[in-house]
Amino acid sequence: MNTFYTLKHAKAHWNVEGPDFYNKHKFFEEQYTQLEDIVDEVAERIRKLGHYAPASLKQFLELTHLTEDDRGKNDAPTFIKMLLADHESILIHLRENINNYAGALKDAGTSDYITGLMETHETMAWMLRAHLS
Repeated sequence: MNTFYTLKHAKAHWNVEGPDFYNKHKFFEEQYTQLEDIVDEVAERIRKLGHYAPASLKQFLELTHLTEDDRGKNDAPTFIKMLLADHESILIHLRENINNYAGALKDAGTSDYITGLMETHETMAWMLRAHLS
């Protein structure tokens, strides 16, 4: 679960500047809204498995492998490159761990859920990548 990542998308939505402001403002809003839904679904999956979902910024920072990168301008290309790098990092992490859920942990449900999550991140990365052409 990565509320930290959702905040990076919100930051892009709130702070983007430039001649394409309105379109990118709406685009980043769509992505962070989608990520908010994912965070909620992941928390519910964690609860279904009998654990408590992390619910503090401290816990999110301890659990994430992403960094808080605050360099660069507040323009769309800078935000897009930063967010795309995070999606790609998340995809690598998901792909490296997906077989562990079904195999070692014997949890086909979570493996299936992670597969869907991976496909969602692939689509979101594609949408970001398309803006860089």
